[in-house]
Formats: sequence, C-alpha cells, structure tokens
Amino acid sequence: MRRVLLIPKMDSMTSPVAQATRGPVTRKDVARYAGVSTAVVSYVVNKGPKKVAPATEAKVQDAIRVLGYRPNAAARALKLGSTETIGLVIPDNGNPFFSLLAHAVEDAAAELGYALLLTNSDGNLTKERRNIRNLASRQVDGVILSSVLMEPDLADLESADIRTVLLNHSADAPGFNSVGVDLFAGAKSAVEHLIGHGHTTIALAMGTNAGNFLDGREQGWLQALTEAGLPEGPIVRSLFTRAGGYAAGQRLLASAIQPTAIFASSDMQAIGIMRALHEAGRSIPDDIAIAAFDGSEEAEYTWPPLTTVKQPAQAMAKAAVSALIGGRRNVNSEHLIFPTTLQVRQSCGCRRI
Repeated sequence: MRRVLLIPKMDSMTSPVAQATRGPVTRKDVARYAGVSTAVVSYVVNKGPKKVAPATEAKVQDAIRVLGYRPNAAARALKLGSTETIGLVIPDNGNPFFSLLAHAVEDAAAELGYALLLTNSDGNLTKERRNIRNLASRQVDGVILSSVLMEPDLADLESADIRTVLLNHSADAPGFNSVGVDLFAGAKSAVEHLIGHGHTTIALAMGTNAGNFLDGREQGWLQALTEAGLPEGPIVRSLFTRAGGYAAGQRLLASAIQPTAIFASSDMQAIGIMRALHEAGRSIPDDIAIAAFDGSEEAEYTWPPLTTVKQPAQAMAKAAVSALIGGRRNVNSEHLIFPTTLQVRQSCGCRRI
C-alpha cells in the first residue's frame, strides 16, 4: 500500500507538490510540510526547550494532524533519558477506593506529561513483588507503591535506581517518601461518634494484612472505647472486601456478645456486613449502627447511606506524584500525613436533615 503525502517543496510557485513516500511519517516530513526546521518541530512536540511563535506552532500542529505523525516513544526516551512513564502498584483495583486513588494518580501524572502503568497485587505479597520486578525491568521513571506491608521489599527498585514513593502508607519509612492518612485519628472519630449515639458495645470488623501488623484503625477504635470507660467489643478479622465483610457480619450476629454498633475498617467490609444484617432481619441503624473507613463513592449508595471516614484521595495522589516526578522530587525523604473527614450519613443513627 502506497501513501501520497502533500509535502511542501519550494518551487517557483512556492506551493505544495505531491510527493510519494513510504513507511511511517517522520519529523522531517512534518518539517517540510510546515515549512520549518526539524528543530522547530522538536520544540513543538517536546514543548521546549525553546519557545515557538504561536503562528509557527499552529502550522506544525496542523502538519502533525494532516500527516498523522506519531513521535517515536523509544527514540524520545533514549534522547531524554526518561520513559516518561511511572508505575503504580495497588492492592485491589476492584475496590472503589483504590480505583479512585489510581484514577487520581493517573490524572496527576498526566498533568506532568507522564503515562501510568497500573498493576494490581490482589493483596498478595508474592504478586506485589512480581509487579515491582516487572516495572523495574521496564525502566519506568518511578514507582508509586501501595504495599501490603509496612516495610516493603524495595531492593529491585533500589538496585535499578528507580525512585519510589509509598502511597496509602501510615507509617514513616526512613529513606523513602511516603504519603498516608492518620488512621488512628480517623477511626477514633468514627467510634466516638457511635459512642455519642449512646452505644456501649461497639464491635470492630478489622481487615487482615499480610504483615500482621497492628493497624491504626484498630488502635483508634480501642482508644475511643478506653477513653469513654467502655469495654472492648467483639473483634472479627476478615478480608478488606465485601465478601470478607459479609462473613464478619455473620460471625458477629452469632457471637455471644451482641454489639449494638459496628466499626468496619473499610467501606467494602461495611457493605458486606450490611447485607448480612439485612438478611438476618436486623434494622440499620435501629438494631445495629454502622460506621466505616475509606470514603468511597459507593458508600453514598448503600441503604441506608453509610457513615464513613473519608480519605482525601486526590490530595494524596497529587502529593505522591509530586514527590516522585514533580516539584518535590528532590526534597529529602518525608512522610506526609493527611487528615481524614467523618462523613455522617444515616447508617450511624443520624437522620436526614
């Protein structure tokens, strides 16, 4: 198949002359069509380093559009010493909160001209490590990792000299930038809100983690009860999923100590618990009140609407990208902790105003 490109060729009439060309459109083709140098085309495509007059840029952009020019990403990466790509590892892309977080990271990276490679670990340490190795072998410019561990293994990234930022990470990680929220304070505020409704037996549905570390949400739940002079309610541990929450709800309904309120460590668990309660004929919040943690959009559409501790996903994502490739990439390692917000809805006992 032969294509015919109209490429300006300066003849006596200074008008475009039809020329036949084979293969992909090159930067030289764009330059000839626009009547500029290849350097000018480079400045337009790369947005610098030199400025181009608006009228000249418009001619180059028009040539790119007409000819269907596509820059060679491999050649560009070789020249710049950068793939202009970052990797993201999250535990569960089926979880609406992590989907929201990944979308926010993608948007923040795109604003800086970077593409995103998204990988999912399924909360599995072996898969997380495999994803990290794959990203390192692709020579991405950096990796944002939401790990299943408090102290993840970053040896593959360090040996490849790939910058790393830990996202949704509540503990300080010496030598690495990390971004998270105050799990303890957020959980404590939710449990205190339930206590304010008069509940004295408040259960905890706690998600399990690969490292078996003590989660700040559990500490916040316990501290709120202790300060109020209340005994520990029952604790059930399950996956951070709807199915995990459903199983936790069934176990709480069968427990010897029946709670009048439940704090769930994730929205997904709370949604599963709500199903278990509905199936058992229990009214929410009249029989059992519920509050959760995450602030996913799905929490607005449960019945009744779910009271939840909201994490600022967009702000967290922007901070992580900035620490990796943005304005704060050369800052010494720091641990950024964002505050949470309690979004009060009807599942806790508050009525619609």
